[in-house]
Amino acid sequence: MKYSEIQALSLEELKERLNAETSSRQSLKFAHSISPLENPLRITQNRKVIAKLKTELRKRELEGASK
Repeated sequence: MKYSEIQALSLEELKERLNAETSSRQSLKFAHSISPLENPLRITQNRKVIAKLKTELRKRELEGASK
């Protein structure tokens, strides 16, 4: 997911997407611990998407506080 796509999301969509990505990461890690994933880089990619979502949420929080 590109950062420009993340910026286009509303606040509620960001929170929903963050929850979905977090639960997806947990299930990927659990599945990988049981048997190796076909593409273990999905865990890394998922972690980066979570970081982008959290960054955008924090940015909006700071913009709201400064107004």
